[in-house]
Amino acid sequence: MSQPAPIRFTDLDACVEATLNRVGKRIVMGLPVAIGKPNPLVNAFVRRAAQDATLDLTIITALSLSTPRPRSDLEARLVGPLSQRLFGDYPDLDYVRMLEEQRLPPNVRVLEFYLQPGAWLDNEHLQQHYLSSNYTHVARDATLRGLNVIAQLVAAPAPGEAPASVLSLGSNADMTADLLPRIVASRAAAQPFVLIGQVHPDMPFMYGDALVTADTFDFLIDDRRHDFPLFSPPNPPISPVDHAIALHVSTLIRDGGTLQVGIGELGDGIVHALELRHEQPAVYRDILESMPALAMHRRLIETEGGTAPFERGLYGCTEMLVDGFIDLRRRGVLKRLVYPSARLQRLLDEGRIDENVGLRTLEALHAAGMVRMSYADFNELRDVGLFRDDIDYERGMLIAPNGEHLNASFETVEQRAAIAAICLGDKLRGAVLVDAGFFFGPRAFYAHLKELGPEQRRLFAMRGISFVNELYGHEWELKCAQRRHARFVNTTMMVTGLGAAVSDTVENGRVVSGVGGQYNFVSMAHALPEARSILCVRATRTAHGKTTSNIVWNYAQTTIPRHLRDIVVTEYGIADLRGKTDREVIEALIAIMDARFSDAFVADAKRAGKLPASYRIDDPVRSNTPEALARKFQPWRARGLFDPLPFGTDLTPEELALTKALQHLAARARESLGKLRLFFAASRVDADDARLQPYLERMNLAHPRNRSEAQQRRLVALGLQHTLGGPA
Repeated sequence: MSQPAPIRFTDLDACVEATLNRVGKRIVMGLPVAIGKPNPLVNAFVRRAAQDATLDLTIITALSLSTPRPRSDLEARLVGPLSQRLFGDYPDLDYVRMLEEQRLPPNVRVLEFYLQPGAWLDNEHLQQHYLSSNYTHVARDATLRGLNVIAQLVAAPAPGEAPASVLSLGSNADMTADLLPRIVASRAAAQPFVLIGQVHPDMPFMYGDALVTADTFDFLIDDRRHDFPLFSPPNPPISPVDHAIALHVSTLIRDGGTLQVGIGELGDGIVHALELRHEQPAVYRDILESMPALAMHRRLIETEGGTAPFERGLYGCTEMLVDGFIDLRRRGVLKRLVYPSARLQRLLDEGRIDENVGLRTLEALHAAGMVRMSYADFNELRDVGLFRDDIDYERGMLIAPNGEHLNASFETVEQRAAIAAICLGDKLRGAVLVDAGFFFGPRAFYAHLKELGPEQRRLFAMRGISFVNELYGHEWELKCAQRRHARFVNTTMMVTGLGAAVSDTVENGRVVSGVGGQYNFVSMAHALPEARSILCVRATRTAHGKTTSNIVWNYAQTTIPRHLRDIVVTEYGIADLRGKTDREVIEALIAIMDARFSDAFVADAKRAGKLPASYRIDDPVRSNTPEALARKFQPWRARGLFDPLPFGTDLTPEELALTKALQHLAARARESLGKLRLFFAASRVDADDARLQPYLERMNLAHPRNRSEAQQRRLVALGLQHTLGGPA
């Protein structure tokens, strides 16, 4: 039985009521990752559950975003106006507020498989209901838990771009595209299921697996009264440490290859370093020589990456489409097109054909071993544009519109020439520059995607996460052909002495973020013949005034097992761990760790019998210090390179400085007697310093009205002196 046209709602509560009538009072609702959640509708479901204890509501999702909330009056002075400017009237999710305030009703459960990093370490509900699952297994696991409702934002096409009966899953093809066959099966088995879409005017209309017909949905909400801004965080500053890590990573990216990279400072840093390599190759080489990255890793760079500009360019196969990919395309780095045919893709990458279709294409196919086409072969080649759409195939023959029949064979020169004369198209089609599961980024990123013409937007294909994050299935051959020289770049919190990675959970079991797709990409890097997994880790971290190493001898929790170790990068260099013995792994990690912690690390390794008692740390490793790293970067920063915000930001210069100042104050306050020391230091600060006034004006503290504001003014002045330079 065909699915009827969707029922359209203008009233959210009416949509909730219709859903309950369809599936009953036990709702297991799937929501997309990040920005694809229809917040007002979700809030209507949560309100209904809070009012009706007989309703059982389980929400399965990831990255439930919320606007920044200040933890003090001082933070409120900075965050309040900033949040209003950046997020406007963005409606926070009620269940997030309830979780924060520990008032989630007992009949409502929130299961997240990826948490906003570090935000929920102390929340018992989310820690107890965290769903540890590879991204590619979430659809399966949600189905096992009885998933019967999905709600997400969708995009409608611009007039004339596509039929009105077509919608796009917009930012989130990732899970929904994979679940559609299960939904069809549920409906066929008369099992109640409700798929709800809310049309969002600012959501870019994306292609790939994101394209669906409107009647895919049971219910649609298309009423401007329920519009709200898409969540759009500003670009964060890139620290010198992240710039150093990114510079090393950029040397491992192979021209003509494939790139996966994530959001945040490190992702932006990698994009910036790749652009530097492409646009200023001489300067880029000089920087590497001065680090000295080339001297340390020359052989690895020459065999696995490169330092030359990108002639063939890169293709993106990435879990998350970030705005950096737009910039890489603009700068001419992202330009390797991939096509939906494995055999043609291989010929393209070998330089034996190009996108222009002709006799040369047939000659190359024949030389590669194709003699006679099957019906499946013909359909694949016609879909990709090799044959004209009006050419048919029947019983081993190609049939032209004029009725002429030709053997579907490339065996002889004459057969190939005859086919080329009347059957071929002009150019290959269906190419993409990026395949991605979901996207998320600043406002300008969404606007740019919307402003692209349809043909340009098709180059950024939104796909089911099963396509992006794994190789298995009927498209195995195609994925292997497209993902040549893949470099899957991810971050991790810690690396153990034997090469395991700690990326999601701290030692006592509390979850920081989640597995996400990291394991998928690491295992894929080992399955693809030319691929490498690159895990980036900052050599140290500082918390509560104490600095510790992120390369540790052992740890209770791991995300990536030691047998899947590959490449690890810190600000001090690259450790190639693939195929290495335990001793070799340990020695490679010592070479890229902070020198302050290497003696204790070596002692642990010796006690475990993994290093000989005679082992001594090489002298160059002793220079792995923040001070030495800063000295290496200083000349290049003086020349205007490695800016903290190479792609700009929505924050003003005053807000950037104030953010750093408040972070400094917060860090000092967590130290022993920190608050007392801060107040004492603030009492001696010259808050009337003229250079501080624009910042104090932004905090509405230039003219304090009472003793409390006067104290806050001095504290801010103290933090600014640290940020801007001056008396401590």
